[in-house]
Amino acid sequence: MGIKRIKRALISVYQKDNLVAIIKKLHENKVELLSTGGTQTFIESLGFPCRPVEELTSYPSILGGRVKTLHPKIFGGILARRSNHEDIRQLNEYNIPEIDLIIVDLYPFESTVATETDEEKIIEKVDIGGISLIRAAAKNFQDTVIVASQMQYAPLRDILNEKGAETSLEERRWFAKEAFSVSSRYDSAIFNYFDNDRQSAFRRAEDCSTILRYGENPHQRGFFFGNFDELFEKVQGKEISYNNLLDIDAAIHLINEFDDITFAILKHNNTCGLASRTTLVEAWNDALAADPESAFGGVLVTNAAIDRTTAEEIYKLFFEVIIAPDYDLDALEVLSQKKNRIILISKNTDIKPKQYRSLLNGVLMQDRDVHTETSGDLKVVTEKTPSDTEIEDLLFANKIVKHTKSNAIVLAKNKQLYASGAGQTSRVCALSQAIEKAKSFNFDLTGAVMASDAFFPFPDCVEMAAKAGIVSVIQPGGSIRDQDSVDSCNRNGLSMVTTGFRHFKH
Repeated sequence: MGIKRIKRALISVYQKDNLVAIIKKLHENKVELLSTGGTQTFIESLGFPCRPVEELTSYPSILGGRVKTLHPKIFGGILARRSNHEDIRQLNEYNIPEIDLIIVDLYPFESTVATETDEEKIIEKVDIGGISLIRAAAKNFQDTVIVASQMQYAPLRDILNEKGAETSLEERRWFAKEAFSVSSRYDSAIFNYFDNDRQSAFRRAEDCSTILRYGENPHQRGFFFGNFDELFEKVQGKEISYNNLLDIDAAIHLINEFDDITFAILKHNNTCGLASRTTLVEAWNDALAADPESAFGGVLVTNAAIDRTTAEEIYKLFFEVIIAPDYDLDALEVLSQKKNRIILISKNTDIKPKQYRSLLNGVLMQDRDVHTETSGDLKVVTEKTPSDTEIEDLLFANKIVKHTKSNAIVLAKNKQLYASGAGQTSRVCALSQAIEKAKSFNFDLTGAVMASDAFFPFPDCVEMAAKAGIVSVIQPGGSIRDQDSVDSCNRNGLSMVTTGFRHFKH
């Protein structure tokens, strides 16, 4: 139904890879080829006849190549409705040939912006003729096939191999949909360049789409738009779910905070175990010790290659996902015994600097929280100064609390997470949860440190921490009652440092 034969094709491409087989098939099916400049030369170099566009339009390429195909004899042949008698009459009157297939790509604007600072060179990569050809052919999909990217070469090649130079309406509509996807991304990139991060409008395009088994719950549809394979290599495992993706995202942002050999365990985007050690197996065992109950079914992440010894310990636990920069072969032999386990190799942790969230029928956007405190950020506000070891633990705990749902409290000692209170409606509740949890897993909090994601509005948390054995506290500061908490530290012999950086996470 809606079968149309391709009799004439216009080909004008910047990148000519993977085009040879298509050109050959078009020639075999007696399709007349039209082209411009370098593409025409390329086609003729393959031994196939090609009519120059200039012969059709009677105009040369002008203005340094800015105008080549922008002509009624080109766009009339593309846009003419074959079922419209008046359109056909005008084609005949002005001697305009029908053009049934357009193969075109666009100047590489995004890659030019990424590598070039000269605005004149960037502006020259704003494609005019190509984008016009794409929109015209896609609009007239009832009669015309548009191939707007190398990503559509394979589907076109399959059609040519299976059916010859004929397409169905369904196929042409699919190509049109893909073409508008290309043009919308291109226009978004140009707008964002000119907008220069002023965020006067929200324009974002992602080409890769994955249909998930479901969303957060089985009754919800779920999709992922993005290039997962750019960040990870999937060694094995079941289909990655919506919730897996949320945890994987949280895991990568967390582990990127640490330079020492570190292992972390996450559940529902929160850290339930984390330790930094001189060997990976020690880091794993101490991370697991923080909460072996919550670790069940969790997401595991490390910044070191996994060896067999560590793999054998990990294998004892049921988990959903494991992420590492590499695995020894004998470690993979151990971990891959259960085929549903998702094993990922992290390839690229260059995460984009903006965050987005949909709400209230709109989009909320912010800069990603990329600030990580160092010793230079710390301001001692108490009579007692923390020791060097305590400062190390304070910075360690602060990294974890930064990635914990607010309100959040983290208790740590010797670069090991002892417990955390996450997602509580008050800071007191978060601390109570953390203290109780640490005790339930037999951790002695004497000498431990406490990190808070935001300031203490009252001294109650400091007093609770002192009774539990905490010796030092790190928090942003900024409350009008900061001095109350400082005074409480002084009375109870605790040290406190402030950072000036709050790390709310909702």
